[in-house]
Amino acid sequence: MSRRRTVVFVAVGAVVILAAASKFSGGGDGSVAVRLSTVDRHDLISSVIASGKITPQRQVDVSSDITGRIVSLEVEEGDFVEAGQLLLQIDPTQYEAAVSRNRAILASTTAGQVQAQANRDQAFRNMRRQQQLMESDSTLVTIEAIETAETNFAIAEANLSSTRHQVSQGEAAVDEALDQLAKTVIRAPMAGKITRLAVEAGEIALASTFSRETGLLMTISDLSTIQVDVDVDETDVVRLSIGDSAEIKIDAFPDSTFVAQVTKISQSARTAAAGTDQAVDYEVELTMTNPPAEIRPDLSATAKIITDARSQVLGIPIVSLTVREHKPISSELAPQDTTKKETEGVFVVEGGVALFHPVEIGIAGEDHFEILSGISEGDSIVAGPYQTVRDLSDSTSVRATGGGSTER
Repeated sequence: MSRRRTVVFVAVGAVVILAAASKFSGGGDGSVAVRLSTVDRHDLISSVIASGKITPQRQVDVSSDITGRIVSLEVEEGDFVEAGQLLLQIDPTQYEAAVSRNRAILASTTAGQVQAQANRDQAFRNMRRQQQLMESDSTLVTIEAIETAETNFAIAEANLSSTRHQVSQGEAAVDEALDQLAKTVIRAPMAGKITRLAVEAGEIALASTFSRETGLLMTISDLSTIQVDVDVDETDVVRLSIGDSAEIKIDAFPDSTFVAQVTKISQSARTAAAGTDQAVDYEVELTMTNPPAEIRPDLSATAKIITDARSQVLGIPIVSLTVREHKPISSELAPQDTTKKETEGVFVVEGGVALFHPVEIGIAGEDHFEILSGISEGDSIVAGPYQTVRDLSDSTSVRATGGGSTER
């Protein structure tokens, strides 16, 4: 290699090293290149973002109490029905036969009751005659005859009581058979839309006692009031209150935004395993005030729940806020906070020097934090880049560079 080429390589290497050093230090004068922002006033909105799905406020799963073949299906999925409207008919043949059979049994036991009543009356009259003969002349009837007559009456009385219970059982059996027959006709329990139809005519309807899923015939949903059920993280749920407003974005309607209110906040968490950690979420119910006509249950939705709002308050870019080790005040008169390890604050630039100022923050908007105390309107603060703010030391010389102030 020639000496000239060696000199060129050395020169290029020196330029690269100097450029890197200049970038690291921020400039030849040792200052750090930062973006600056001015503390000014903003309208801030604090919100919680959560996802979930669309659910009707009222939804009923229609199932059968009896088992039988569906001989007539009067509705289709998507139909609107009124309360009491016929939905389907289950084959009533076996249930009609049960009614006839139990009515015949009832007629037989009723006839038996009439006979038992007659036997009881006859036994009573015979007993009374024996007792009257004894009263008029004790020689006309024996004690054994009196005892026999009284025993026969007691037996007849017991038989009559038994047949009366049999008649009551027969009447109950007829009522049960009629109830089973009535259940072959299934009507809508409420007005709404058929959002799920799980059977077809000709299939066997199973009694819901087997299982809820296998016994399901259809689902009716009242779509007049629509809810959005979302899962909110435990760190955010404490910020929510009943009545908070929300903006709803539904995946099926990407160009529209809908309005809702928080109507219910679960008091117990739903814990689901997430790797080695536990994700703790609370179910929050939002009621929509203007659902679209084409809305359907189970559509995916995202809610932006407004938890607080501030108008024209002092604000700083989110990237400006950082934390530094807490330094207790060196004064015997000032109480020492030994529990606080870190202090939130921003770097205020004065005369080209970044000075760390502890601040008290309020709500967090999308891009800015509200400032309650610590700095003043018009102060120049360091607003980026992100890593520079995190690494910056107190009383460091800085110089302004271009670019937006909110880059993270």
